Amino acid sequence: MSRPFTPKIVTASDLLDGDVIYQTVDDHWSRQLADAEIITDEAHAQLRLLNAEQQQETTVGAYLADIAIGENGPEPVHFREEFRRTGPSNYAHGKQEDLSHV
Repeated sequence: MSRPFTPKIVTASDLLDGDVIYQTVDDHWSRQLADAEIITDEAHAQLRLLNAEQQQETTVGAYLADIAIGENGPEPVHFREEFRRTGPSNYAHGKQEDLSHV
């Protein structure tokens, strides 16, 4: 018996700067998880992933990530995705650059 499909998002890394990015409903990329398209159908998820993998001029390493649907949109269910959402852990650049003064 196969496992039931759980909600997913398409995520990748920006090819030029390495930031974590998320595919949106309108086929753009956002650095904010809240903007990610929540996919609840397995066939649609595979199509969206294929679309992301074909964008090799802007993305690298696209994959489907499990999420939970929260009050403010998708929420990570695995540590890896929570870690990726917050950006680099060295505070020197990326999403955590604003925290370098803390």
